[in-house]
Amino acid sequence: MSSQNRYNLRKRTGGAVDSDAAPSEPVVDAASPKKADSSSTDYKSGTNWVHAGGIEANPYLFVLLVVSPFLSLLLAYATGGDIINNDWRVTYPLTEMLPACTSDVSACISNTLSAGMSVVPTMEGAKFVITFMTVALVLERFLPGKIEVGPETATGHVPRYVDNGVAHCFVYSVLFFLGSNLGPCGESSEKLLPALGDVFEKVGVCELYTPYNFGIMYDVFESSLSFLNIFGIFFCMFLTFKGLCFPSTQDSGSSGSWVKDYLWGTELYPRVFGLDLKRFINCRFSMTYWQLAGFSFCYRSYVLHGNVMDWGLFFSALSQYLYLVKFFFWEMGYMRSIDIIVDRAGYEIQWGCLVWVPAVYTFHSRFLVQHPSGLSYAAALALFVLSMAGVALNYAADRERDVFRATKGQCKVWGSKPRYITAKYTIVDPKTGKATQKTSLLLASGFWGMARHFQYFFELTAAYSWCFLANPMENGVLVMFYAFFLTGLLVDRSKRDTEKCQLKYGKYYDEYCELVPYKIVPGIY
Repeated sequence: MSSQNRYNLRKRTGGAVDSDAAPSEPVVDAASPKKADSSSTDYKSGTNWVHAGGIEANPYLFVLLVVSPFLSLLLAYATGGDIINNDWRVTYPLTEMLPACTSDVSACISNTLSAGMSVVPTMEGAKFVITFMTVALVLERFLPGKIEVGPETATGHVPRYVDNGVAHCFVYSVLFFLGSNLGPCGESSEKLLPALGDVFEKVGVCELYTPYNFGIMYDVFESSLSFLNIFGIFFCMFLTFKGLCFPSTQDSGSSGSWVKDYLWGTELYPRVFGLDLKRFINCRFSMTYWQLAGFSFCYRSYVLHGNVMDWGLFFSALSQYLYLVKFFFWEMGYMRSIDIIVDRAGYEIQWGCLVWVPAVYTFHSRFLVQHPSGLSYAAALALFVLSMAGVALNYAADRERDVFRATKGQCKVWGSKPRYITAKYTIVDPKTGKATQKTSLLLASGFWGMARHFQYFFELTAAYSWCFLANPMENGVLVMFYAFFLTGLLVDRSKRDTEKCQLKYGKYYDEYCELVPYKIVPGIY
């Protein structure tokens, strides 16, 4: 095949890849079908072009995986009320905490273990988590939406979803507000909508429930996270067993290692009674928790410090909330990302979304409850604007790719016809051995013509802005933990995505990489 047939080259220079699998169409059935594998759960046939597993292949992230359950408890303790009464020096981790620890290692180890073990589950924390999940489950089941599909897997499975993420986002936010003391049934001195409260009281709604404090997510954070930690570990055991014994699709099977099976998972698209477990945990629980946590922490800080607004915390909460509104608008795009189409439902993703996201992704906001940022309104507003620029550009990049996919390349990108590579790949039915050749269009214009994952740069811009809103100059380097972690995660993700695309597209992807040599930052990396 000539290069002219493979490329659709236009006047714009540069290039980018649609690294997450684009919608594809059958091209031709192989003339000589391959012989079927002896088992429909053959490991390689169900890994969706990824044979090396997940992030356990990265030694640094693997170490983080091992210590993550206890580390998440320490992060919860470091932002709780008890930290103020203990000499932990969390705002000076490098200049005071580390020297104090090295001067008495045994005491440091003892105190660290005691701190982590003090974060224990309670009935109140468990009740909050179960209620939070139950509301999300009800909305997942009953909110209407258009049926959308994800990319076809190597075994020919096409996942289907009800696209009701935006409705979930706003309905859940309204319900969380209405059920709190700031809602219509709260105390008269606290509720924000007294007129609506009068209506609720007249019709008897306020007799049906007792409002909770809007700062509940901070109040029960330690105990709820501890409960999630335990639940997440056992939930991942269930997922491992299910993928081996009762998989929902043929994208499943064992690697031969129990450790790898548990960490990376044994199934790509697990469902129970029709519920997509990955989307429910990753999006409807994890992202919703993160979205609401910021404002809940902000309210607790406001009350704790004598009704004084911490502008750093407020603008951080607002920016993260809007970022996650953007996420739910783009949720179907996320269902075509590496988290969903490559990473199986194991400890890395499912425990990570259940525990690591609440513990780490909200850490910089949660830290400010006990340690206000001290930023002026003007300084906080400037960082907010920077963060929203990152959010907006991140959305613009994702939207650009989605439009390209939806129109199958029949659109304009930055005012010109897009250039793209028509890449071929093959799927094999594990039951019949029939091979089918298909195509994907790899976008190489616009944002995707600057770096293969330029959207990650915008995401990191927002992340660093949120952490700077916690004022690391005053509160220490610990508040940068999320941004540093996300940097490592996205660098690793871009590497794994490259490996996946090389396996899937072969020479077409190699030719694409010659057009777009940079992964995240044009001219640098």
